[in-house]
Amino acid sequence: MGFAVLHLQKGAGNDAPISSHIERTIDPANADKSRTHLNRELITPPKGVNNRTEAIQRRIETAGITRKISHNQVRAIRIMLSGTPEDMERIEKSGKLDEWCNDNINWLKQTFGDKNLVSAVLHLDEKTPHIHATIVPTVTGERRKAKREQSDAKKKYRKKNPNTARLCADDVMNREKLKHYQDSYAQAMNKYGLQRGIEGSEARHISTQQYYRDLYVQKEQMKEKIEDLQEERAEVYEKVRDMYDRKDEAREKFLNIDRHLHEKEQELNTLETKLQKARQDYEPYKAQEGLNLIHELFPMMKEQLCIAGLCRKIGLAVENIKSLFEGKTLTSKSFSFFSPEHNRKFAAENIRLKIETEPDNPNKLRLNLNGMDILKWFRQKYQKIQQTINNHPKGCFKV
Repeated sequence: MGFAVLHLQKGAGNDAPISSHIERTIDPANADKSRTHLNRELITPPKGVNNRTEAIQRRIETAGITRKISHNQVRAIRIMLSGTPEDMERIEKSGKLDEWCNDNINWLKQTFGDKNLVSAVLHLDEKTPHIHATIVPTVTGERRKAKREQSDAKKKYRKKNPNTARLCADDVMNREKLKHYQDSYAQAMNKYGLQRGIEGSEARHISTQQYYRDLYVQKEQMKEKIEDLQEERAEVYEKVRDMYDRKDEAREKFLNIDRHLHEKEQELNTLETKLQKARQDYEPYKAQEGLNLIHELFPMMKEQLCIAGLCRKIGLAVENIKSLFEGKTLTSKSFSFFSPEHNRKFAAENIRLKIETEPDNPNKLRLNLNGMDILKWFRQKYQKIQQTINNHPKGCFKV
């Protein structure tokens, strides 16, 4: 089972620069332009609204906000919804992508409010299908700091109407709500085989993202230098034509600039190669973070996986394994269990099979057969068979 991916990020102001990426008014380097026509708008904009930026402004104007909005106040929150690449490919190939999109839109509306959801775009021209959604953080209710301000004896505040609409991205993205979003989104996506990511992870992508950004900045700076050199080369070329009597000197300068331009173009190609590699390395980096997060937050999961693997090897059906992990005891008059260690089956009667913790280590699990660790039971059964073989007299034949 893969993971449901939900990422929220505050936009800067009205978040207009990101609109060009989402609406593909520019061509991102990581997008396949031959598939861009497959991208879909999942939210119908109001009449007279032509793009995402206008949709954000329209919601603010019609939300009944009376408080002054500062120039740097967050007006939009970006939400990216997706899943593990392999699982999203499976969902798309199985013909369930439209249903997945509808469930995502329903979850967004129920979580943040129908009117606050102003844009949602499905991108199919990148490696993994995903949705870019945009909400305007319109909230009501008493501010989180209101009680603390009112209890300050040195200051006097006029109490505001808590039912008045206001913009507050911090209320939408406080710690408890972010945790709730991850929980409820995972529940909505469970039907597609997607589960919640590891809760409380301290893993961050800062180093990789910083490296990616640095490469991008270097690339842009290199482009500017190349443009400057191209302009200078054009000027020198004109001088060569106008100053034929100094053509040797001008020609040498022209060749030097041309050679320098070629070197910079090679440097640019190198930077673009590194940038592409950074993109390719980013996916396994995220996957490894996810695994590390699983082991850190769910230390018992490794034990449970080991026990589940043992149950499969000894011959238990999936439904029986599920019952064991629900804390149930499996009983049977007789059954033959396969021992991977001894590569053979051993019969047992009046069976009581249950998963329990080690007596001296509550973080360690074992599979008990009639109160005994089944691995120990296998070894005892094998030793009895060996003793029987060793005690049996070797064949002596008389002539």
